[in-house]
Amino acid sequence: MPKNVFVSWIHEFHGNRAPPYVNVLNGKPAPEEGAVLKVGESKVLTEWRKRPWWMNFLFVFCVYMAFVYMPFDMFLKPVAQDQEVWFGILLTGWSAKATEPLHWGIYIAGGYGFWKMRRWMWPWSGVYVFQIAISMLVWNVLRGAHVAGVITFAVFVAIVAALYRSRTLFHSEAS
Repeated sequence: MPKNVFVSWIHEFHGNRAPPYVNVLNGKPAPEEGAVLKVGESKVLTEWRKRPWWMNFLFVFCVYMAFVYMPFDMFLKPVAQDQEVWFGILLTGWSAKATEPLHWGIYIAGGYGFWKMRRWMWPWSGVYVFQIAISMLVWNVLRGAHVAGVITFAVFVAIVAALYRSRTLFHSEAS
């Protein structure tokens, strides 16, 4: 599609103000908050189209961890069963229980940041996922599973690369 046709389509769709970001999968502008919905389009679908499928997966994962798993982990799981992993090092018992609020805060911030596509999510989401990649590598190497460590490291680094390339999807607080 020639650039001028695409630009005029953007302005036709959004009036005189272009959207702050464009969906990287189909090149179409993602719906803005408060945009008029198309006939038959739900708010959920409009929200879902703000980000690529893989980022929606990260968003849903953060929401699940923040509102389902972490409350269970913090308030219902016995201290003797608690385990948390940071940089590939397993913490258990009270050490794990003491670091759970950090994970909980990260998942809450991640869920909110992906929901609102906040600018601060880039690069911090990628930095955190890179920490997970390192953790997966260290965790597996310490247990003698070198191949599994390299594979999981590669998978998480691919997510980091996707997050890094998605800078234009994240917008300012005022948007």
